[in-house]
Amino acid sequence: MAPRANWKGFLKVGALSCPVALYTAVSTSERIAFHTLNRKTGNRVHREFIDAETGKPVEKDDQIKGYEVNQGDYITLEPDEVASAVPDSDKTLAVEAFVTCSDIDDVYLDRPYYLAPADKGAQEAFALIREGLAKSKSAAFANTVLFRRVRNLLIRPHNDGLIATTLNFDYEVRSAKEAFADMSDTKIAGEMLDLAKHIINTKSGKFDPKSFDDRYESALAELVKAKMEGRDFKAAKPKAPAKVVDLMDALRRSAEGAGAKAAPKKTAAKKAPARKPAAAKRAKAEPQRKAS
Repeated sequence: MAPRANWKGFLKVGALSCPVALYTAVSTSERIAFHTLNRKTGNRVHREFIDAETGKPVEKDDQIKGYEVNQGDYITLEPDEVASAVPDSDKTLAVEAFVTCSDIDDVYLDRPYYLAPADKGAQEAFALIREGLAKSKSAAFANTVLFRRVRNLLIRPHNDGLIATTLNFDYEVRSAKEAFADMSDTKIAGEMLDLAKHIINTKSGKFDPKSFDDRYESALAELVKAKMEGRDFKAAKPKAPAKVVDLMDALRRSAEGAGAKAAPKKTAAKKAPARKPAAAKRAKAEPQRKAS
């Protein structure tokens, strides 16, 4: 069964236009989900909106949006007023500019979607856009109304199709200066830097998402399985990292652990053969996942 498109419209580059469809590229539906139950009855419980002052439940028809101007002072907005602020969608993904892929700051990338031709008649025009981007190592910057909001998207070639990633707005991205404000201008050189480079080279590998192990998800699956089978469950406790007292000594011990026979001096050591990451171990039988 073909996947259900999240959005359909037209990808427009100048005078060139072709019908396209967006498909979800990332989903959390496979994660284990829990329901909230009444401990005494075992029945599911439901959320309820309560008046902060009276403590009484508020029915859906009596609920309204409000923007806090001052503490406890709100401007109320009716549903039709909020709806009127949503821009009209012309179902057009209009390309405004092309940018070099290497110039893209990853902090602005939000959520990826697969972008594919909506029908067979669009495949030639779609392939032309995809190959043009691939050959020029460029990405297309476009915008449209998506999910009731104006969204900026970055469109890049991906296998036989395209990836359209929604972008964070500049006001949504926090300045890195605050996070790195206390960083000193430390210069690393000499043997210390050579050791660090040697360790990195020795442990070099390839990006393999299949090797990623979601330890929390695996532990939850094993916990639920143990409960179903009526046996005890003990979670594995990670070892606490050793406290670093001498940075140079820690680097030397790390290099030795990575297979170094002697600490490199001044010149970087020869690159050791790449090691393939071990495949993630999964529970033999995972409990059935239900959407919350």
